[in-house]
Amino acid sequence: MATPTPLQAFSAVPKTHGTNEKQTIVDGEKMTGAQALVRALEDLGVQDVFGLPGGAILPVYDAINEDTKFRFTLVRHEQAAGHAAEGYAVATGRVGVCIVTSGPGATNMITPIADANMDSVPLVVITGQVGVNAIGTDAFQEADIVGATYPVVKHSYLVTRAQDIPRVITEAHYIARSGRPGPVVVDLTKTAQVGEMYYSWPQRMILPGYNPTTKAHGRVLSDAAKLFAKSYRPVLYVGGGAMRSNASAEVAELAEITGAPIVTTLPAQGIVPDSDPHNLGMLGMHGTVAATAAAQKCDLLVAIGARFDDRVTGRLDAFAPGARVIHIDIDPAEIGKNRAPDVPIVGDVATVLHDLIPEIRRSQAIGGKPNLKAWWEELDALRERYTIDYDEPEDQPTDGSLSPQWVVKELSAQADPSTIWVAGVGQHQMWAAQLVDFEKPHSWISSGGLGTMGFGLPAAIGASIGSARDFDGKKPVWLIDGDGSFQMCSEELATAFLDHAPVKIAILNNSVYGMVRQWQTLFYKQHYSATNLLDGDMKEPEVEAGGEFFDVPDFVKLAEAYGCVGMRAFTEDEAVECIRRANEINDRPVLIDFRVWKDAMVWPMVAAGDANDNVTYRPGVKPLMPQGLAAQAADGIGAPTDVASV
Repeated sequence: MATPTPLQAFSAVPKTHGTNEKQTIVDGEKMTGAQALVRALEDLGVQDVFGLPGGAILPVYDAINEDTKFRFTLVRHEQAAGHAAEGYAVATGRVGVCIVTSGPGATNMITPIADANMDSVPLVVITGQVGVNAIGTDAFQEADIVGATYPVVKHSYLVTRAQDIPRVITEAHYIARSGRPGPVVVDLTKTAQVGEMYYSWPQRMILPGYNPTTKAHGRVLSDAAKLFAKSYRPVLYVGGGAMRSNASAEVAELAEITGAPIVTTLPAQGIVPDSDPHNLGMLGMHGTVAATAAAQKCDLLVAIGARFDDRVTGRLDAFAPGARVIHIDIDPAEIGKNRAPDVPIVGDVATVLHDLIPEIRRSQAIGGKPNLKAWWEELDALRERYTIDYDEPEDQPTDGSLSPQWVVKELSAQADPSTIWVAGVGQHQMWAAQLVDFEKPHSWISSGGLGTMGFGLPAAIGASIGSARDFDGKKPVWLIDGDGSFQMCSEELATAFLDHAPVKIAILNNSVYGMVRQWQTLFYKQHYSATNLLDGDMKEPEVEAGGEFFDVPDFVKLAEAYGCVGMRAFTEDEAVECIRRANEINDRPVLIDFRVWKDAMVWPMVAAGDANDNVTYRPGVKPLMPQGLAAQAADGIGAPTDVASV
């Protein structure tokens, strides 16, 4: 028998319809629950809130006025409020906060809640709910948001009493940011919002059993140091948890003292600079050959805030087959979930590495340091031979002659070094991850685990607001998006313009759902079912026959309709000039419609469910398979490992 959700259980409780609810009177300022919510957010230091009002949350919005200490950003769709709060949280390290109404307002938030849960982003999502006596009656705009989000939320509350609001908000904010960060839902009944209560601060949290482990326990650090001492092919496999822990310095120091190469997951881009010689780049489905090979050939895999995601591992039983595993993660549920570790370490990544590094230094002082010269010769040869490369399309200026990869490289080359990069989801996301030069942490924001199309624009707005708040706007925000992904939340151009978020938007417009088309090309016999968008395709039959052509939409006109600057580029010269102009405009959003080749593909690639050893560098080139290894041997790659100690 299934266990009922909290709201279902609440609905089954007989309701009393009296108005004389007994409440403990405490010292404090008398106010409504809605006013207490606003006050609690202010006292928690919340400075920015995203949202959209509606009937069941109106008392809270009525309590927001010109004297409110936080800035409120009005979005045009509730999903955008969640993604904007995510972008803000990743860019600033703060908890993202959003306030929406009940029913469809709350259900529109499910996607960003799930997205934040997958990517460990701290959010507090406050939703309106119908009055207590109406719960379970199918009242207008009633939805069981606590039950609906149960599988994808870190924690949730149903608040029925005004007096509970300050404590619940305090707990929600703490839970969201502590341990493994994540989204917390606070479902606020209208009864609690309009009820009277006595406000006091600070609030005492009641969280029995919630005690996240931050420091490693037992002998695990010593055990990990011993494995490093015996390893001649170590790899540091660094995930988003290291970024959430602000462990950039510790990861760099660990790589320096051990000599181990670093491979990163998608959300860990920038954890150490791309220019750091230890950094082999992203591994997995669209990672570099050197990074993927390092994981496959290593004898020690050190997973640091990573969860052995299928896009990283490929076929799980064929991932890093000869490696001993050290797994460091603050979430004990991740340890052993997909790969059994030899040394499990539960704790905050930065704290664990801070304690582990002295253990390794002591071990090296006694027994010396393994010689990794041959390991690095092999990896450096792979890195040099199998660089990220791409084909140039034929020169057809009326059909989008630009290479999308060239556009991304040019964007990176012209960008301010402090730029925050945001991406939607699709081919453009992978090209951005591969080709942008990431030199600083917290400079990359994208939807990783859930892969949410439409994430890009609202997340960029949140990051821009965060940049204005924390960095005086000195960190410009560039969004790299696809024409398909962008249109899912394009209405947020209004938010960007009216809230003075001068995001710079590069749309790689190929008139198709690019990543889906790539899979159709490779795995579905080029049956392009439902992937041609026709939004800017200059080769439609009626156009060739002399008919009138319309862009649907015309992205330049769309940008201008929202008060933004719109530009379009078909050639490299036009693209260079558009990017230059965009970098000079900082008083409003700028959108550039880059017309790109629709048949461009993301390489390297590991097919879903295939072993990483079968990575395809380019069509017909499989560097880690026997024929590829033979070619490498001819170049001197893959010599026996030197096991001498210093």
